[in-house]
Amino acid sequence: MKVYINGKFFAKEDAKVSVFDHGLLYGDGAFEGIRSYNRLIFKLNEHVERLYETCHTLMIEIPMSKEDMGKAIASTLLENKLDNAYIRVIVTRGEGDLGLDPRKCYGKPGIIIITDKINLYAPELYQKGMEIITVPTVRNHAEALNPQLKSLNYLNNILAKIEANTSGYSEAIMLDTHGNVAECTGDNIFIVKKGKLLTPAQGRLRGITRDAVMELATENRISVEETTLTRHEIYNAQECFLTGTAAELIPVVKVDGRKIGAGTPGPITKKMLDAFHEVTKKDGMKY
Repeated sequence: MKVYINGKFFAKEDAKVSVFDHGLLYGDGAFEGIRSYNRLIFKLNEHVERLYETCHTLMIEIPMSKEDMGKAIASTLLENKLDNAYIRVIVTRGEGDLGLDPRKCYGKPGIIIITDKINLYAPELYQKGMEIITVPTVRNHAEALNPQLKSLNYLNNILAKIEANTSGYSEAIMLDTHGNVAECTGDNIFIVKKGKLLTPAQGRLRGITRDAVMELATENRISVEETTLTRHEIYNAQECFLTGTAAELIPVVKVDGRKIGAGTPGPITKKMLDAFHEVTKKDGMKY
């Protein structure tokens, strides 16, 4: 494996950053997870745009254009001879002193690109569906740390993931500060109610896969709505599924011990899964 760091490629064992980089010291930076399918980078422009938006809010000036960032991602895939891959793009604040003041960072922002394989969930779960729970850790308040920021500080999600893992589950629902459903620790959530696709409007990351699924639903004449959801709505849904770059689209058949619908992946979930697989075959930047 070769890792891209600031314009150069390094073998995995030689890919290193400074211990004074504020990305390491404080989680001060941003990242994106992207997928390629059969040498097509899925939704590349959308991912790059979100990365630059996060960095703009963090006041990190990425030292390359969006176009050059796309080229760097493609070159890393080619360097590693990968046709199908998970891509992790990282932008750090750069080297600085041991204080948290970003003005004391004397190094320019660091850019790292890693390409590899990823299997977030067991393959059989995509066929039979998964069981999830709600955990006590709530999603960050939007005015404390906006969930739209895909920053290197993922402790909020990690603490929730730990709670899920210690309870024997791979994924969990996180509520917002008002007690409404926000998202899962690493995925967005959808339910089907009376033939309509519903997903939380607030308190969650604007997922690229989430947006793609909403577009596909409209194309397939399935009504889709962003709204406020409570656990009551989730429990009494006809279907439920999660979306994310790493997860893609995975059915959920039980939440907090309550069976969802018939307890098996439903017809709309299957239709959206098939539609998603089809769009990844043709929607993307060729490299």
